[in-house]
Amino acid sequence: METRVLTLYKNLGETPLECIERFRLDNPEFKEIKMTYLGRLDPMAEGMLLVLAGDTAEKEIYLSMDKTYEFEVLWGFSTDTYDILGLVTEGEGKMPEKIEERMPSLLDTLRDKKIQSYPPYSSKTVDGKPLFQWAREKRIEEIDVPERSIKIFSIDHMDTRLVSKSELLKEIIERINLVKGDFRQEEIINTWSSVLQNTREEHFLISKFKASVSSGTYIRGLAHEMGKYWGEGALAFCIKRTRVGEYIL
Repeated sequence: METRVLTLYKNLGETPLECIERFRLDNPEFKEIKMTYLGRLDPMAEGMLLVLAGDTAEKEIYLSMDKTYEFEVLWGFSTDTYDILGLVTEGEGKMPEKIEERMPSLLDTLRDKKIQSYPPYSSKTVDGKPLFQWAREKRIEEIDVPERSIKIFSIDHMDTRLVSKSELLKEIIERINLVKGDFRQEEIINTWSSVLQNTREEHFLISKFKASVSSGTYIRGLAHEMGKYWGEGALAFCIKRTRVGEYIL
């Protein structure tokens, strides 16, 4: 079989490998074909997953392509993973003040960003061990978290919505329950339930953005940076990849 680039849709809650296995089940002719994904997506992200089928020797060519994402940011909370599939580390869901007035300044700050630290829960290896393992062992403070160069080609605010406490918890639980394997799901849901039960806030802001970025840019890392800008915390509520290089969803 000649090498083919497949554009698969990775569902919310899946890992890239689970997406590939689902594709194999639906397409038995690929059962024995070697396949590798070209740029991973976290379980809480969905959208375009490029997969190389056949000879994977040329995969490096595809790994450097820039990407476009649509993503939502939940304001007022921070987690150790920078998305909802993490333990809440700070925040009570407080809404940012004058968000519409300050949004252009925030986006200008992000457009100027050239360096990004790897999230603690990522697969980047330090001293032979992935960062997520350092984080799970609560030893992340013992190492220097690596950084990488990035480019934000464009980032725009699309809209902002208001969600109630009950709606937010329901959405979070539904999304987390889609994830299989050991991602601390029970502990994370319990933490979210406790935090939301104890906060005085009854409604929370979620803003939607669209960004085109260089390969290797962590969108949940950008969400975390937004929270630091406002000083109230923020995280990636949902992420959808819509483009990889010339391939469009």
